[in-house]
Amino acid sequence: MQNHLPPPKFEPPQRNKSFLYVILFALLLTAAYYLVNPQPPNGETAAKEMPISQLTADYASGKLEAIEIKGNKLYATTLDGQKYMAYKADGDTIGTLGLTDPKNSTAVAIISTEASAFWLSLLSNWLPIILFIALIVFMAKQLGKGASSAFSFGKSQARVYSKNGKNRTTFKEVAGMEEAKDELVEVVDFLKNPKKYTRIGAKIPRGVLLIGSPGTGKTLLARAVAGEANVPFFSISGSEFVEMFVGVGASRVRDLFQKAKRNAPCIIFIDEIDAVGRQRGFGMGGGHDEREQTLNQILTEMDGFEQGTNVIVLAATNRPDILDYALMRPGRFDRRVTIDMPNLKEREEILKVHVRGKQVEKQVKLEPIAQQTPGFSGADLENLVNEAAILAAKNNRHAIAQEDLEKSIEKVGLGPEKKSRRLTNEEKKITAYHEVGHALIGKLLPHCDPVHKVSIISRGMALGVTWFVPEEDKHLKSVSKFKDELCSLLGGYMAEKQTFGEVTTGASSDLMRATEIARRMVTEYGMSEELGPVIFGEKSSGQFLGADFGMRPNYSEEVAAKIDGAVANLINEAKEKTAVLLEENKALLKKIADVLLKKEVLNKEEFDKFFPKKKKILVTSSHEDTLHP
Repeated sequence: MQNHLPPPKFEPPQRNKSFLYVILFALLLTAAYYLVNPQPPNGETAAKEMPISQLTADYASGKLEAIEIKGNKLYATTLDGQKYMAYKADGDTIGTLGLTDPKNSTAVAIISTEASAFWLSLLSNWLPIILFIALIVFMAKQLGKGASSAFSFGKSQARVYSKNGKNRTTFKEVAGMEEAKDELVEVVDFLKNPKKYTRIGAKIPRGVLLIGSPGTGKTLLARAVAGEANVPFFSISGSEFVEMFVGVGASRVRDLFQKAKRNAPCIIFIDEIDAVGRQRGFGMGGGHDEREQTLNQILTEMDGFEQGTNVIVLAATNRPDILDYALMRPGRFDRRVTIDMPNLKEREEILKVHVRGKQVEKQVKLEPIAQQTPGFSGADLENLVNEAAILAAKNNRHAIAQEDLEKSIEKVGLGPEKKSRRLTNEEKKITAYHEVGHALIGKLLPHCDPVHKVSIISRGMALGVTWFVPEEDKHLKSVSKFKDELCSLLGGYMAEKQTFGEVTTGASSDLMRATEIARRMVTEYGMSEELGPVIFGEKSSGQFLGADFGMRPNYSEEVAAKIDGAVANLINEAKEKTAVLLEENKALLKKIADVLLKKEVLNKEEFDKFFPKKKKILVTSSHEDTLHP
């Protein structure tokens, strides 16, 4: 769960300019090369070599158009465009060669570059020395720099949050996660009062692994631990250790832990540690690739902590099943803190955090919003409030209204409305009966969640939506609930078949979900009467490049056929039950569908009006007590 407070400020690392320096140095070398080895003038490579006497004779006879003198080379161009080259002796000049004879009536252009020969000689002799000295100075400066230098490739790139930084995050500013915070209070107390534990021989956990789904606030909780203890906080992602060069990641790990020990007591936080901490031995390079060497260095550093260093490693992951066993053993990550999805009360607290700093109408109630968002993480709730603010501004309102929050739930959970997707009258009618079929069966069966809204306005990939919202958070599901959900999922399919005599592709996603539920009932939950309380399939223990291939069969082909039969029986049983209910309530189905075609959307109150309240009778079953309408 996340709050709306800004993260602690820290000094951003200097931008890495080493690549720019390399390019500049290459340009200097290129320029030096062309100065020392100048390119020949046009036609030099094609000019023939002639004796100097030939050149002077052609000059005297007026056969030359131009002469270019470059050092001891003379390039002659004749009147007919031919070119040749001649060498002069070191002591010869233009005058001694007779190239300034006033008797020559032909206007010969003589271009002399002898004046630049001195500078060319100077550059060719001194420029390499100057560049060599500049290279030495450059290397000396780079060796004295920090993480931004070209020679600090193996240095840690961790961002450091100072303990004296403003806007520190504490436990009071983190909504929910009470059990997780209780687990970390001991870590905070140890960092504040280490002698309290060490004098009686207690050892604080060296590593704490935060496990939770994406968006539940693992990073925020780690920052709150550092803020609560008021110690430096080194934050880095697991992917920042791994480079294409072997040994760089291990070097960065060593540098990170050395910095942490110098700043103890402190906290090292490694986000997404599964990027570097996956099980060894299943990669392309065996035990010698870069990732495994980096993991080996992490294991060595964590196990090699000296007593009294007061450095604690926090790590976060949403895939604890693929982490290496050596990383999870006591002495490294001793404690695991699981962060669950927020419950109803926690969702309301998170919403209160995220509406801070936003203009919200006084009559807005967050409890109904929290009740309609089961399964939302802290990040989802933050996005929900932001979408509501955007919607309010779009409608030129000065504050967020209850309506904005309600619509943002649908946008985040179901996708935006696609009013541009126009349906034909026939498609619209089929969609209406399909969605009413879901809602009607869900209303008639006692174990389905209440219908919150029925709509035939397209959202995302769906042409229509039937939205069920549970009245309270539940952690267990019974066989009866699964079977009623199967009937509700098949309600749209059977409504189409009974009303129009055939089915359309609109039921494909419903059938897919129904099949998945039925198969999990048989293979994972032991809910099949034919096969009994047996779990079929087991998790694959080997990952190739960190990929989990899910379940692998541990049963025969004969048992596989029985599993398929049991799944089909559950689906067919739900189909027959749904068909009977729809046939008995055929008139009601048509009545609700006609109203939905006119209004396009039915909310909970409008839908419930079709069902007069009846006295509820308590029915006791072997699974649970259920109130049947």
